[in-house]
Amino acid sequence: MDSRVAEFFDRYAADFDSIYGNSGGLVNGLANRLFRRSMKMRFVKSLEGCQPVANKDVLDVGCGPGHYSVALAQMGARLVLGVDFAEGMLDIARERARRADVAQTCRFEKADFFAHPFPLPFDYVIVMGFMDYVEDAESAIWRALDLTRGKAFFSFPVAGGLLAWQRKLRYRDRCELYLYSRDQIERLFSKFSGVNTVIEQIDRDFLVTATKA
Repeated sequence: MDSRVAEFFDRYAADFDSIYGNSGGLVNGLANRLFRRSMKMRFVKSLEGCQPVANKDVLDVGCGPGHYSVALAQMGARLVLGVDFAEGMLDIARERARRADVAQTCRFEKADFFAHPFPLPFDYVIVMGFMDYVEDAESAIWRALDLTRGKAFFSFPVAGGLLAWQRKLRYRDRCELYLYSRDQIERLFSKFSGVNTVIEQIDRDFLVTATKA
């Protein structure tokens, strides 16, 4: 993955964290409600899809500030491993787990998702906000499916429209950004046998649930 992505998110950690919460002031809160609804919608739907999670193991890829990891730990997961390449994000995630009293359940590691020797298959693999920055989408999907014995959840940003164009322009000097059509996603997942795939558009994202048959 492009090193510019890690550098950008390391700097952006605190601002990104505010998207999921109520911090950041009135203006930021209004922007979140108007333009970032899909982030909260995919959060809720992914947590619902991970049920039952009691005594299950979860991998949170590109965990960022740890919202998914901590929520799943609070719901009863046995182990949640969050991996990210931005140390600033991981610091926030560790503090969030500590405050929520789930630090014993959550582990956060700076790791390369493609190369890290994960110790076991997971019941659920969460891949949210990660495919936006991955050039080789097929390899990322293969890796996630290889690491789960149950379900993997992916988000893909929707191509087309004014907001997608604005986002692409905004990221131009920060890091590479990849946007997708439904047809592209269907073609990607058609390459994987033994996997049942559901693609749902939620606002500015496609949420994909891939279940091992």
